Amino acid sequence: MTPFVRLCRTSVVALTAVLVTGVGLAGPAHADVDQCAPPGIESASALPTNLAAAATGPDEDRHTTAGVEPLSAVNVGALGLSQPGTLTVGTLSDAPPSICINSAGQFTGFDNEVLRAVADKLGLQITFVGTEFSGLLAQVAAHRFDVGSSSITTTEARRRTVGFTNGYDFGYFSLVVPTGSPITGFGELAEGQRIGVVQGTVQESYVIETLHLQPVIYPDYNTVYASLKTRQIDAWVAPSQQASGTVQPGDPAQIIENTFSLDNFVAWAVAKENQPLIDALNSGLDAVIADGTWARLYSDWVPRALPPGWKPGSKAAPTPQLPDFNAIAAENQSVPAAPAAPKSTLAQLKDAFLDWDLYRQAIPNLVKTGLPNTLILTVSAAAIGLVLGMILAVAGISRHRWLRWPARVYTDIFRGLPEVVIILLIGLGLGPVVGGLTGNNPYPLGIAALGLMAAAYVGEIFRSGIQSVEPGQLEASRALGFSYTTSMRLVVVPQGVRRVLPALMNQFISLLKASSLVYFLGLVADQRELFQVGRDLNAQTGNLSPLVAAGFFYLMLTVPLTHLVNYIDNRLRRGRRPTEEDPLELSTSQEMI
Repeated sequence: MTPFVRLCRTSVVALTAVLVTGVGLAGPAHADVDQCAPPGIESASALPTNLAAAATGPDEDRHTTAGVEPLSAVNVGALGLSQPGTLTVGTLSDAPPSICINSAGQFTGFDNEVLRAVADKLGLQITFVGTEFSGLLAQVAAHRFDVGSSSITTTEARRRTVGFTNGYDFGYFSLVVPTGSPITGFGELAEGQRIGVVQGTVQESYVIETLHLQPVIYPDYNTVYASLKTRQIDAWVAPSQQASGTVQPGDPAQIIENTFSLDNFVAWAVAKENQPLIDALNSGLDAVIADGTWARLYSDWVPRALPPGWKPGSKAAPTPQLPDFNAIAAENQSVPAAPAAPKSTLAQLKDAFLDWDLYRQAIPNLVKTGLPNTLILTVSAAAIGLVLGMILAVAGISRHRWLRWPARVYTDIFRGLPEVVIILLIGLGLGPVVGGLTGNNPYPLGIAALGLMAAAYVGEIFRSGIQSVEPGQLEASRALGFSYTTSMRLVVVPQGVRRVLPALMNQFISLLKASSLVYFLGLVADQRELFQVGRDLNAQTGNLSPLVAAGFFYLMLTVPLTHLVNYIDNRLRRGRRPTEEDPLELSTSQEMI
């Protein structure tokens, strides 16, 4: 049995042993807590009484339409959809109860369930694709998605990029702080405090433009809340529905004050020029309000009293018949439980990282969905990188300037730009152009972006390896009658490649980890790679154990690969098994006896 095979078996056995023997050693499991499940009307909340002094009601509404066209007048064939008959929706997976992915691996939440009902009224199929909020509006504007669904507050700045439907919700801002924080309201936020927001949200604009403070910017809601619970930030300015859905009983955090969203309502984003789709969605929204679907979903997912003077849909839409959330909230109000005794650091680490039920829940999805997709992205991009990298290496050492200069420019650009920038530029720039060829599948563009990035690094690795071969090797092969091309192909390049195998493997490992960035281009649930599968389960439960499980899989891939290349390199360098004796050394030693 080779050392590599033994190492792989050891890695798998070790992980299995940890999972099996660890059961029951951690604290109470949280695997049965699905933050993406509808909380139900029992969780109803009244109109916030802890409103900031500066909060005001909604300003004069200049954007809600007076009425809508009847559903019978909607021409589904003229909606400009990327796939005829199917509404492709860009959404998030980590902001319950509005937008999230549940334990069954399906995109859901209030925003998406209302949109699903609207699509049903219009006779459309619907496909949800996960992405990051920072790139969502740009992807909608570029027609990567037909609709953006992410509790998007409509602001004038955003209206310059995309169009919006009528409102289906009206959000508050909530101020969330760690338990025991001296901060008691928005008015106490000041310079020097670390105030967390999610990148690209209206809360970021509120902190910067209204409070005139510099926030700490995070890529998603789950990360900012994790930072708050560990007191890495002093406060979180959050959409109220995300705050109420994320802060769970017993968490070391509390919502202390709310304020109205001053800019406007919450709506779905659509490309500005696609007015037929905006009109159709408005018609569908009024229809689901009229038949009671909106009220039912609202009561199940985000049961809270509406602000005075606001209702969803067009101005002609009927006022939804909602339960008395104030009364339900008062009836269900319970005496606050006594504060739990503070946990030791060891207990906190155990709860955060060692929830064995979550490991068992995460591993099947990691094996079935995350692992194959990670390998597809990595292996495909590596193949592109190796072929193109060798071309760049040969061009880089060419005597011809017209070959060297393009290779150098390419290498400088793709090594100089951050990986996520390249992925977004290629995905958003080429996506609309080649959408007909790819079927709007992000994998081809993601693989192309990763492969082009890898080629720049691989090309330099190959070039350094080739140039490290002694000039006498080329001269000797030429003296034997080989041409320059044949000498390079049969003598110099093979030696150069052999010398840089460890560096190539390091680049392959980096590429494997970079494959998680393809999520920025938008993935359906069964396209998620290892990191995103762990991240979504982390968002559902608020526990870090799924991310640790994903990390185990990365280690099971990278550690054996590292030792494999060392084993191969040693075999190639010595020309025999490391345990075999050197025949030359053996014969020399016998002659000396």
